[in-house]
Parts: sequence; structure tokens; C-alpha cells
Amino acid sequence: MPKEITRLFEFAYYQLENFNLETAFCTKYDNKWVATSTEEFIAKGNAISRGLLKLGIKPGDKIAVISSNNRTEWNILDLGILQIGAISIPIYPTISKEDYEYIFNHAEVTHCFLSDEELYKKAIAITQNVSTLKEIYSFDKVEGCKNWTEVLELGKDESSQNEVETIKETVQSNDLATIIYTSGTTGKPKGVMLSHNNVVSNVIDSLPRLPLTIGNGRTLSFLPVCHIFERMLHYLYQYSGTSIYFAESIEKIGVNIKEVHPNLMSVVPRLLEKVYDGIIAKGSELKGIKKALFFWAVDLGLKYEPYGKNGLWYEFKLAIANKLIFNKWREALGGELTTMVSGSAALQPRLARVFTAAKMAVMEGYGLTETSPVISVNMYKDGLMRIGTVGKPIANVEIKIADDGEILAKGPNIMQGYYKDPEKTASVMTGDYFHTGDKGEIDADGFLKITGRKKEIFKTSGGKYIAPALIENEMKQSRFIEQILVIGEGQKMPAALIQPNFDFLRDWAKLHHEPIPGNNEDLIENPHVIERIQQEIDKGNENFGKWETIKRFELTPDVWGIDNGLLTPTMKPKREEIIKKYLKLYNKIYSENPR
Repeated sequence: MPKEITRLFEFAYYQLENFNLETAFCTKYDNKWVATSTEEFIAKGNAISRGLLKLGIKPGDKIAVISSNNRTEWNILDLGILQIGAISIPIYPTISKEDYEYIFNHAEVTHCFLSDEELYKKAIAITQNVSTLKEIYSFDKVEGCKNWTEVLELGKDESSQNEVETIKETVQSNDLATIIYTSGTTGKPKGVMLSHNNVVSNVIDSLPRLPLTIGNGRTLSFLPVCHIFERMLHYLYQYSGTSIYFAESIEKIGVNIKEVHPNLMSVVPRLLEKVYDGIIAKGSELKGIKKALFFWAVDLGLKYEPYGKNGLWYEFKLAIANKLIFNKWREALGGELTTMVSGSAALQPRLARVFTAAKMAVMEGYGLTETSPVISVNMYKDGLMRIGTVGKPIANVEIKIADDGEILAKGPNIMQGYYKDPEKTASVMTGDYFHTGDKGEIDADGFLKITGRKKEIFKTSGGKYIAPALIENEMKQSRFIEQILVIGEGQKMPAALIQPNFDFLRDWAKLHHEPIPGNNEDLIENPHVIERIQQEIDKGNENFGKWETIKRFELTPDVWGIDNGLLTPTMKPKREEIIKKYLKLYNKIYSENPR
């Protein structure tokens, strides 16, 4: 193998040559962890390549891969697809059938691999409207659906491996490797074209920022691998000789963490929020001195500053807090977790402070699908961590701030363009610089801070600009508020639609002897609930100018989720969909007599 990696499938061979792990990937089947070694991974990847060639798949053909959870099969298939020059089309499992149909037709998908019966039903329902689709295969045994092992069996004969090797040699670094359809908050998904070089460069340039023990690390993977953030990390883990364990589901992460004892995990802020809220809830149940000590430690952690900036007395107290309280937090998260990399959405600084204080450093980063994805990321060593920022740009990536405050990025990680949409591509490029759509600032030391999403910043009728993301992130620090959407474009004042944290709200109602109805509608009509959430809004408002404070709000009875179309697969609120669904509440807010 060449020393320099230029194509994505070479990471597997690099791992074989340098680490040859017994556990490269590990998935739980029937309540038992099953490991796949580096050798077996490559052998099965080659078998898939041979099988795909026998099915008539040619370089440039598009193959869709959809899985409800991360699993070894996904990565084997990825290797098998890429090394014969075919193009992988990873798709979110939670999107609608209409989006499936659009993506299949737009990408001209010829074959589809999916994980389970539920996804098969969604895919089979659109087949008559997708003329290019020839076959569907499933990882699980699904009645009426061909199984992916049939492709492995087709490729069992190694005599055709020479054909695979010949095609591999023709694959170039700048060839298209994958088309990732972004789950935007509006409109049809856009197909982001990423080359081998786009993602390879991002892996190599991101590696120095992660504190991995080369050849001897464990990570727990649960963020969707169809998203470029987690997928890029999978290649990075192969490159660094890190064993990848796949969580069974988001609900079982707590159990899986204790089984795997990971050293590093990628997370999204929403998960950290839930973990933190769970820890605080348990601490609230303590009594007397134990409870006092617990919240003393939490308060200390929330004041954390890296590199001993709070002074020796603070560090002495923190050492006591770690010994008495935070060690239990670490045990609950497997006992060996030292770093969490956070992406996809804005991270509340308090979470970075308290978990880093507890010796589980949270490194916030920033990027987009179009940037493969990492633009910048914090790192504890070498003074490269600043809480409240997304760190400094990684090597070979340049950023600058446009006159209107938009972040522009340039580097080998910038996409080839949007598939079949040169006009849209041209609209986001100025020379070699990509327009991220996010607004930001670079401080005197070169750290990047995100200040809002350009297209979401709006103006009130009084001419004042409002950056909703900053306000939303502040308000979500409240345990009463699970989701919030700041509204008010063209209106006289900013306001909010709020989805309360219903579990916490019921606990609060029980503690305060309030009636606890079975349905959410009655719960949010309780005047004491409304009054309590108003207190949270008032507290959050203290951090903003008078013109940008939330003047009115309405509570929604539904949990905002991916399945009901109110959140994107990366857990971002869909502004237009939420306003459309709660139009009556929106109008109520801006009527003369809202309550």
C-alpha cells in the first residue's frame, strides 16, 4: 500500500498494515458483542466488491445504504462500494417516503441496502416510482427481501479479485466518493458531492486534534453514520487503530457505555443535555450533607475555566469535588471516558465547563456536510481550548469573516458541489471560498465563535435584528425547556414557541403538589406551570438587550421529534414546519390579547 493515503478505502489497509486489530468493529447481536477483526473486515469488503461486480455494478453507479442503527455491515458495505469506484448514497432512516423517492430518483440509485423490516416497507412502497432501482437487500432477515449475505456469497470466489484490484487502481483521489443529501430545514434535500480527497484530507487534518491513544483506543459510536461527522470519524478511527463499538440504540447508550468503557465518544449537545439533566435529577434525590456536597461540586464545575485560570484554591476544591462527586459521574459513563467531541449544533458553555471539570473534556467543533465536515475544533492540549468557541481551524483549512459577518471557508475539504445543481453550487462559492450560511467572529487569538445562522437572523418591525440561535441556546439551559423556537420576523417583538421537558415538568408538579394530568394539553394549561416557565424566560432574558428579550411565549403539547417532521435528523428545529403546525399559537402570541 502507498504510504500516503489518498482514497477512502485505503484507511482499512493502513489499519491492517499498522495495527491489525482483533476488534476493529464490534456490533451486538442477540445480546452478545460480536467482533470483526481488521483482516475479516477487509476480506468481507473484498467479497462485497466481487459480489457487486457480478451484479453488474460499474464504477459511477449509485448505491443507497440505509440503517436504523450503526453496525459493522454498514462499514463493510462502504468499503466494498468505494473500492470499485461506485458511489455510496447514505440516507437517514427517519426521513419520509417522499424524501426517499426524491433521493432515489435524483441520485438514480440502482441498488439499495437497508437494515430492517421497517425500512424495507418504506423502500418497497416507492419502488414502482423509481425506474433505476434494480434490487433491495437487507442486513436483517426480512421476509420477501433479499439478504445482503447473498452478495457476500456471490463474491465468495476469490478468483475475480484481480478485477477488483484493477478497478481500485483506476480510482482517483478527486473522484466522487459519496453524495450526501442534507436534511435542510426547508425545501428538498440537496445532494452534497464529496470526493475521496475531500474526506481523506479532513480525516488526516482532524486527527491531531483528538487525544487518541494510537492503536489502543475504544470508541462508542451511535450518531448516525449516514451523517458525514460520524462517518468521517469512522475513517479516523480506522486510521488511528481505534476499536469501534456500535451502540444498540440511543435508549441503550447508558448500558452500552458501561459494557464498552469507551475512551472517546462523539456526541450532540442534546445528548449531553439529557445526560446532565439525568445526573442533576439523581442528585436532587439525595438528602442532607450528600445533597449539599453534590450541588457544591456542580456549582464548582459550572465555574470551570481550563488551564488553571481560576487559581490554585479553585483547583484544590475541584480536586476534592472530583474525588467525592465527579468520580461517580465518570463511573456512570464507563469509567474511562476522557473526551467527548461535540458537533451538529451549538453547545451550551455550561456543559463544556461541568463535564471538563469532571475530567471528561468536551471539545466543541464546527463544520458542515459541504466541508467534509470539520472546519474547526477545540483541543485541550497546547492551549487550543476556549469554552464558548468552536476552536481554531484545523490544518489546511482557512476561514475568514465576510463583510456581513458570514463565515467563509477554504480548503481541500470543500465539496465538489451540489449534485445536478450548478446554479446552487455557484451561489455558495466565491472563488475557492464556501459560504457556510453561519455568522461568526474570530477573536484576537484566532478562536472562532458562531453567532447565528445567517438565514435565520430576522428583523422585527421596529428594525432590530434578532439572532434566534443565541437566545434559544440560552433558554435551553433551563431544565423546564426541551425545545424552543424564537419567532418574530416582521413582528413588533420577539416571542417563542416552547416544547417543555414533560418528564421534568411532571416531576416538578408532583414535588409541588400540582395536579398531574395524563395528557400534555392539560399540563401546559396549568397557570402555575406557565408562571414557572415565565420565571425561566425572565432569567434567560437577563443576558440580552431589551429589544431581543422574549416578551411572550406559548407552550406546545407535542414532543418535537424527527418522526413528526419538527426536527431534522440532526435534531435541529424545522422553523417553517413548527410555525406552520402551531400557527394558531403564533397568531395568539401576536394578537392584542394573547392570554
